[in-house]
Amino acid sequence: MRKLAWLCLPVLSLLIGCHGAEEEHHEELPKLEVSTPLIQDMTVTREYVGQIHASRHIELRALERGYLQHIFVDEGQTVTQGQRMFQILPNVYEAELQVTEAEAEVANIEYNNTKLLADENVVSQNELAMAKANLDKAQAQVSLASTHLDFTNIRAPFAGIMDHLEAREGSLLDEGELLTTLSDNSKMWVYFNVPEAEYLNYMSDTDRKDKQHVQLRLANGQVFDQEGVVETIEGEFDHETGNIEFRATFPNPQRLLRHGETGSILMPADYAQALVIPQKATFEILDKKYVYVVNEENQLEQRAIVVAEELPHLYLVSSGLEPTDRILLEGLRRVHDGEEIAVNFHEPQEVIAALDLHAE
Repeated sequence: MRKLAWLCLPVLSLLIGCHGAEEEHHEELPKLEVSTPLIQDMTVTREYVGQIHASRHIELRALERGYLQHIFVDEGQTVTQGQRMFQILPNVYEAELQVTEAEAEVANIEYNNTKLLADENVVSQNELAMAKANLDKAQAQVSLASTHLDFTNIRAPFAGIMDHLEAREGSLLDEGELLTTLSDNSKMWVYFNVPEAEYLNYMSDTDRKDKQHVQLRLANGQVFDQEGVVETIEGEFDHETGNIEFRATFPNPQRLLRHGETGSILMPADYAQALVIPQKATFEILDKKYVYVVNEENQLEQRAIVVAEELPHLYLVSSGLEPTDRILLEGLRRVHDGEEIAVNFHEPQEVIAALDLHAE
């Protein structure tokens, strides 16, 4: 019996040792922070670099050759529709008008005389028709000469702001020479480029019944006090950048915006019941983002996700996660796929609040 007791002692010690090792193994499991995605409606504001253009921006050019006699406006001046801006020396065109008017008067006298003779059957109707044709031609020459004379007075075709003066008084102008540019800035067009994926999301948004409303952030960081509307989309993508151009229209009642400015378009995007996770809960492999999901056995499963929007310290996940999935928040570099951990669970609201962010 003593021998049997002595023989059992090593076995008992071995069992006790194994049990102690198991307890030590369980105690060594890393206890890591875990949470679930935050589910809430969110509005994300996308920002695009924009180029600001006047809705009408034209070049004013000389329609006739001659000396620039007078300039009635100044650079940067606001002009009204029909306002006189430039005067080309009209002497030559005035003389041409006087000549054509005199020729028209002669043609008119000849026509009246021929008509009297035709009424008495002294001349044929063909001669009367020729006299009438000569009169019509002479009157057309008068109209043409009058038009040329009018071209020496250059007036604003619409209300707007003029730019630099490209010629000075006394300059000899050729036909078509640039005088200045004129911008109608009562309404402004802002052009901005949108990536293909975001364009597809925009076009597939069936919940958007009206045109998309946007805002404009100016170069000084302030947001323009008028709201704009996306009205047109370009017909083709830029094959080099993969972008397509949108155009938003903004009213400009105070004439603050001017042609050639830059700014940033702010376009809101609504997400209903979005899945929000901290950026620190993700890692990358070959340009793809992954998280560690904790299964029911508290084992880690590596899972790929697709990010719909990137916010400061947050990601909006479009696929790869379910609302009830538990995700690892810390120690991502110290663990591996299939590893068992001890869970220290935190509510998602607490996790997001700890990031000290304001999420709309």
